Amino acid sequence: MQQKYMSRMHMAKLERASFGSKLGVILATAGSAVGLGNVWRFPYMAGQNGGAVFIIIYVICVLLLGIPCMISEFIIGRHAQSNTARAYRKVGGRNPLSYIGYMGVLTGFLITGYYAVVSGWCLQYIWASVIGHLDGGNPEFFKTYFTEFSQDPVKPIFWTFLMLLATYLIIEHGVRDGIERASKIFMPILFILLLIIVVASCMLPNASQGIEFLFKPDKSMINSDVFLGALGQSFYSLSIAMGCICTYASYFSKQTNLTSSAVQIGIIDSIVAILAGLMIFPAAFSVGVNPDSGPSLIFITLPNVFQQAFGGMPIVGYIISILFYLLLSLAALTSLISLHEVSTSFFHEEFHITRKAAAIIVTVSCCFMGIICSLSLGPTGSTLHFFEKTLFDIFDFVTGQIFLPVVGFLTCILIGWFVPHKLVHDEFTNCGTLRIGRYFHFYLFLVKYVCPLCILFIFLHQLGLI
Repeated sequence: MQQKYMSRMHMAKLERASFGSKLGVILATAGSAVGLGNVWRFPYMAGQNGGAVFIIIYVICVLLLGIPCMISEFIIGRHAQSNTARAYRKVGGRNPLSYIGYMGVLTGFLITGYYAVVSGWCLQYIWASVIGHLDGGNPEFFKTYFTEFSQDPVKPIFWTFLMLLATYLIIEHGVRDGIERASKIFMPILFILLLIIVVASCMLPNASQGIEFLFKPDKSMINSDVFLGALGQSFYSLSIAMGCICTYASYFSKQTNLTSSAVQIGIIDSIVAILAGLMIFPAAFSVGVNPDSGPSLIFITLPNVFQQAFGGMPIVGYIISILFYLLLSLAALTSLISLHEVSTSFFHEEFHITRKAAAIIVTVSCCFMGIICSLSLGPTGSTLHFFEKTLFDIFDFVTGQIFLPVVGFLTCILIGWFVPHKLVHDEFTNCGTLRIGRYFHFYLFLVKYVCPLCILFIFLHQLGLI
């Protein structure tokens, strides 16, 4: 029996997939990071926290917090060449912190369930834009439309299933033929759509006010909330501590420059976030809409903005609305693929089943989670409310405000204080073949001291303790 198990493990190791090119590595991992966090969350966070000031602090946080944390997950994933749970066990050994990999997998799994619901909303808005349901409305109409749709017991679930089915069909084809190929198609399309909408938005009357809001810092807006908000957004935006980065790194070759890859992904992620601001705020200022509309910005405020901004050019407004929600859906899908892969890889390797079977288990489970999360938002979901919160809100709170900071914090502690520095150095420098060794001690200093303290502040702030 033991011989059969060892043979199985040996075959799994031989068959382990990898990305086929450097471009595939960058686009796939950037696709994991670039999602609704950039196109949806970043603009309203910037709107609520002073625009340019928030962006400057956010970029600094990406450099000092996000990239070191990303490199740490890269090191764990590539060294272990296995799913996130096993990777942490291999790197951490008998240290109790080595079991936080399971928490990372669970975090990614739970996020997939409710993230698919929000992704499904994007598909609904593409359809509504195509058939003209979003034409001729007023602010109250768009609010009513979103409320009625999100509380409908059938429609959101249908779109959730459709998004998860699309994700499954990509994941099923593996790393190179599925994830990498999809990333090479979706990411360029995403950038093209983003640039088209940015140009259209910036050409509107009074758009310069929105551009100034994003790029002219107002020192009076600087306060502790802005700093902590930017720290939290950098963490959320880069998909850190969800298992995505670690899982994708397990498909990296030994020649992949981890530091260079992390910097490039951080730059791409920040550019997309800033472009999302350029896409939204010039249009919002053009029609006199406040830039601090909050989470409702995408589904309630923006349809009204498009309606008013392009009112004199109905066909342009019609096209921009479709392209915008197509962009949003692609961003959601690229992140959903990476989240799905975390759990698929775990089931595939830990339970020794085929990749297809693992993908089916994850998809079906996430469909079930999607159903109960969606139903909890409607009037029929009163039994799915706990502590005066919907199940959807509980999933969001537990994963975003507890699991992510905890996993990120403990990962930094593990890498900075317990994993042998030689192992970390070898992965950081590709066994001394890269001339970046002089940056190693700076990276280690950030991971040992700066990152844990920053993450701790985020955690305490999110819990309302500071």
